[in-house]
Amino acid sequence: MDNSFFSHPILNSPYKIPNRHWELDPDGQPTMQILERRRSAEFITPIPKPRKRKQASAQMPLVMDEGKGLSTSEQQYDPTGNINLVRNYVDQWRLIPNPNDWKVTPETARLLQHWRNHPFADIRPFFCQVEAVETLIWLTEVAPKGGKREKELLERMTNASHEANPGLERIALKMATGSGKTTVMAMIIAWQTINALRYPTSNRFTRGFLVVTPGITIRDRLRVLQPNDPDSYYKDRELVPNDLLPELGKTKIVITNYHAFKMRERIPLSKGGRSLLQGRGEELNTLETEGQMLQRVMPELMGIKNILVINDEAHHCYQEKPEAEDDEPLKGEEREEAEANNEAARLWINGLKVVSEKLGLEKVVDLSATPFFLNGSGYAEGTIFPWTMSDFSLVDAIECGIVKLPRVPVADNIPGGEMPKFRNLWEHVGKKMPKKGRGKSKDLDPLSLPVELQTALDALYGHYEKTFLLWQQAGISTPPCFIIVCQNTAISKLVYDFISGFQRINDDDTTELENGRLGLFRNYDDYGNPLARPNTLLIDSEQLESGEALDQNFRKMASDEIERYRREIIQRTGDQRQADNITDQDLLREVMNTVGKVDRLGGSIRCVVSVSMLTEGWDASTVTHILGIRAFGTQLLCEQVVGRALRRQSYDLNEEGLFDVEYADILGIPFDFTAKPVISQPQTPRESVHVHAMRPERDALEIQFPRVQGYRVELPNERLEASFNPDSTLVLTPEIVGPSITNNAGIIGEGVELSLAHLEDTRQSTLLFHLTRRLLYTHYRDPDREPELHLFGQLKRITRQWLENYLVCKGETYPAQLIYQELADMACSRIHAAITRRFEGEQPIRAVLDPYNPTGSSLHVNFYTSKASRWQTDPRKCHVNWAVLDSDWEGEFCRAVESNPRVRAYIKNQGLGFEVPYRHGSIMRKYIPDFIVQVDDGHEDLLNLVVETKGYRGEDAREKKDTMDTYWVPGVNHLDTYGRWAFLELKDVYLIQAQLAAKIEEALNKITDNPVVKQ
Repeated sequence: MDNSFFSHPILNSPYKIPNRHWELDPDGQPTMQILERRRSAEFITPIPKPRKRKQASAQMPLVMDEGKGLSTSEQQYDPTGNINLVRNYVDQWRLIPNPNDWKVTPETARLLQHWRNHPFADIRPFFCQVEAVETLIWLTEVAPKGGKREKELLERMTNASHEANPGLERIALKMATGSGKTTVMAMIIAWQTINALRYPTSNRFTRGFLVVTPGITIRDRLRVLQPNDPDSYYKDRELVPNDLLPELGKTKIVITNYHAFKMRERIPLSKGGRSLLQGRGEELNTLETEGQMLQRVMPELMGIKNILVINDEAHHCYQEKPEAEDDEPLKGEEREEAEANNEAARLWINGLKVVSEKLGLEKVVDLSATPFFLNGSGYAEGTIFPWTMSDFSLVDAIECGIVKLPRVPVADNIPGGEMPKFRNLWEHVGKKMPKKGRGKSKDLDPLSLPVELQTALDALYGHYEKTFLLWQQAGISTPPCFIIVCQNTAISKLVYDFISGFQRINDDDTTELENGRLGLFRNYDDYGNPLARPNTLLIDSEQLESGEALDQNFRKMASDEIERYRREIIQRTGDQRQADNITDQDLLREVMNTVGKVDRLGGSIRCVVSVSMLTEGWDASTVTHILGIRAFGTQLLCEQVVGRALRRQSYDLNEEGLFDVEYADILGIPFDFTAKPVISQPQTPRESVHVHAMRPERDALEIQFPRVQGYRVELPNERLEASFNPDSTLVLTPEIVGPSITNNAGIIGEGVELSLAHLEDTRQSTLLFHLTRRLLYTHYRDPDREPELHLFGQLKRITRQWLENYLVCKGETYPAQLIYQELADMACSRIHAAITRRFEGEQPIRAVLDPYNPTGSSLHVNFYTSKASRWQTDPRKCHVNWAVLDSDWEGEFCRAVESNPRVRAYIKNQGLGFEVPYRHGSIMRKYIPDFIVQVDDGHEDLLNLVVETKGYRGEDAREKKDTMDTYWVPGVNHLDTYGRWAFLELKDVYLIQAQLAAKIEEALNKITDNPVVKQ
């Protein structure tokens, strides 16, 4: 059997359109075959009835069979839907090369180019994220301008939405759990806001957004959508070009949970007080009005028309359809669950209708991993919302490596079982567990948990313990996280006490500690004292109200993290009073929201026990194990819970340009996905560290630099001359130009050797004219101006000098190949640099700065990395806590620079944004030097030394050095506003310390020749 499905499951890059997938049979099991195309979306969707009909006919409608036996005369279903059709349209549109032909606004085109092509410092948007936004853009801006087929598609989409959601226009984007829906929300908000500010009268765009979530956990997590949040995605994830960031400050975003739509009492009255006031008259109406509810929930949006709603986890929001007469009524727990779902959906969608009627809605954008109708909705359970227009499934996400690969039980040593026992644990222990409510568990003994449950806990904990030790050995600052999802609060309290410890009350009212049965999860030390920083967290509605999970010493032990949380509240809300009055409930919620994050309140948590709060919306990249102790009636719920473990820990690509596979081990959740029946060893993890400026303690080491966009060179008035040097040499080799000799052969017959020998016949004068003309038109011609033709003769003289002395051809290459434009531009760059160098002192070069952001700073370094090669910086020499190394050379340089007494500060150029524009051949590129070092060379100000460590020096490296020496350094120094700058290229790892010292000595010698007295 081919084992590659399990050993190498990741087939596609997360940043490119997936073009391969594993074939699955009709039962969803792998055939071990790879298909070289993208996986199709296959769902069954309700068909909307036509909005216009001819005169009613007595003929009964024809019921089409969709293959599942779902269709009736009242509701038919379609196995195709619109997703694949829309995907095909968007794919074709994406391939259009010219942005002017995209049929979108210039602002939209710029954002699309930014998301697709910008060199992001950290994680760039995944393809699935960009595709989701592209789909919404295509439906909003492109399709309305299309032909008949596009308009018919839009009409079907509108009909589907209006029939199921009267009065609302909805578009659903299906994205796998862990694939980054929050980033998509931020991209949608940016696209809409920037266009709305440019086109204020357009009804397609808005700057007012209502983000609705199913609970406070998700609501808290989505605060990163606010532009003023400390961790705002727009800036931290570079989702918007720098010059457009200020415009996002004009957007209005309200993030709320749907429960806020419930009308509240304006006057709190007791039952007796209400009866007294009412008397015998009509029943008192003390509920707030719809307008008052809107004023309470979204005061910021009251003055904005055309609001865009973004529903997170949107499968909770639907219009309940009346049950048909022949529908089989639900019973027992299924009925209770359906009634609860429908009540929540009713409150959610009715709230949106109020917003639409009172304020006006542009549209509702639904984001969900599972946009399927729930049981009791009136539609067939598991059928997809008919307004769903894009899909990126969990299997797609796994094949792209975007999420972890969940592993579930597939075999055990109990013979004859239809399914491994721990695959669906609740089936075996559910009847032995307490029913609803914490009160039911008061008289129960946590140590009396069912044997099967304790065995499951021990089995999964044993694997966790090995993983925990591996993480410790790898030096990872945060522990792996084990989460337990329970049926109700009574069970969650029992399990919490069992694993973390509890105080048993004796008959004489004394207490006795029963320490936790799982050592790493204990919340008590060996002497019975509660730990100030708990290892295990119980989080549910009752625990939030009681605050029992936090020891009284917690505030003292976590004072630094609490102070950070307080500063974030002030920065986010500007409310000093809220920051000064943090409750235990606030702290407990923040602990929950920051599990797995270094130096945050939840950073030390190893285990989380909860009920519904872990079914959706809570994400931590450190989750490695999940235990389910509850009923899982649908695969929808299974996927939601499994999704809590799917967020990756590391986002570094391997040598193949793919993500390495990461795993999550799961018991007790009957998740329908394939896994291999093997005993798996824990995978060695990679530590993820936060690289950032250490503020305020190291602010004295801040390094600022100019953000250069280009260079301005003044033309000398007298005779042109050139100052050539060794870097002016261009060496043509087969490595640069391609094979110069090729042997071709057919299946029969003689072979032939293809070479470039015929180029030797090219006349020297032809080459000289071509090269001189290229030099004149690319370097001595202002925009919209004619070239300086009077310079042709002088340039021809200099070009001839370069051809005769600085062109070297090796490996059967020829000078005539300089007719190739890219090679010609490489030659012209060297010649132009030599001319500029000759007049450096007489005609100063000036650097042209970024007009929107002219100054960069080490203050703004802030990113996460899991690269193992890094250097912990000396707090006396570097503003940033870590230097992420790209080579061993850079580690040696860090050692050398920290040991040099003349060095005052240095920084590695990663996440710093320090770029140098240069030309390589015909293409303008950006060079990213390795380091900036500030050196005391005896002057009144420090010398800023740009350092490059380079082993192999190709043609590209020559262009970079030439640009630094000839343009960047002189151009910045002539600005006189950023201090003095110099460039150093280190070419030998064993001479790094000596070459650095020599460069500093060279600067000191200049002081000796021209003494400067320090003030």
